[in-house]
Amino acid sequence: MGLMNEQTPIVSVEDIRAAYQRIRRHIRRTPVMVVDGVEFGHDTAVNLKLELLQHAGSFKPRGAFNNLLARDVPAAGVAAASGGNHGAAVAYAANRLGHAANIFVPEISSPAKIGKIRNAGAVTHIEGARYADALARCERFQQTSGAIGVHAYAEPMTIAGQGTLALEWAEQAPDIDTVLVAVGGAGLISGMAAFYRDSVKIVGVEPEGSCALNAALAAGSPVEVEVNSLAADSLGARSVGALNHAICARFVDHVALVSDDAIRRAMALLWTRFQIVAEPGGAAALAALISGAYRPAKGERLGVLVCGGNVDLSLVKEIAE
Repeated sequence: MGLMNEQTPIVSVEDIRAAYQRIRRHIRRTPVMVVDGVEFGHDTAVNLKLELLQHAGSFKPRGAFNNLLARDVPAAGVAAASGGNHGAAVAYAANRLGHAANIFVPEISSPAKIGKIRNAGAVTHIEGARYADALARCERFQQTSGAIGVHAYAEPMTIAGQGTLALEWAEQAPDIDTVLVAVGGAGLISGMAAFYRDSVKIVGVEPEGSCALNAALAAGSPVEVEVNSLAADSLGARSVGALNHAICARFVDHVALVSDDAIRRAMALLWTRFQIVAEPGGAAALAALISGAYRPAKGERLGVLVCGGNVDLSLVKEIAE
């Protein structure tokens, strides 16, 4: 990874291309769906990238595989802390590659995500009220066990792996002007921004009750925020990493904030109109469009990332009724 200067992010386009070559046979090339913009109150077709169809139900296997394939994994295996999706991805990747995995999740993680972690054969530890609590316990486990850690978002290899989503999307939809991307710890958006750089406008989307990137961009450095959102199990990081902030400060246009109600409406719309079952974090980017938190210009060619589908069906039923 190169050093950052005014022109070059630490995670370069070349790093992302190398990551894609490393992981491509282990991941799905997820489809895009072009829909009439009228569905969302826009005058131009909208390109939905359906990353919820990725292995383990989210974009996270991209970063997980990049880490495990690029590093030496000891006999003690791998350990990761997660709100759920990262843990499911690391568990899946470790299982596919023959490594032991210990995954630490907070009490707020959904049963659907915990089930995926366990089904992938990982030892699952439910520790603490929030992601930060699970992370602290995971780090202690790494120190005593010798397992290597895979950070959910603040690791160059994770960021480069997540950036392969933008590489893929750029091949599928080369004429997009703007992409809307949900943000938790900012691993995905920083990887995508490192790839697109100034060629596409990158707009982050965060819940009003969980907005670590927006706070960091306002403060000029990462800061801790309170987390209280419907999407907290996937977008509930208390702060972004320093590397994530540095990339986003340079290449992300701005962050739009959405209410939990808007997220619920986006989930319901995806289900009732397109039969797409998205989790709250997976529907957050669309929530910015349908709520007016992001207002595209006339004729703006828009991409919206649907990034996760690990949701309890009872919540889908409740929202769709």
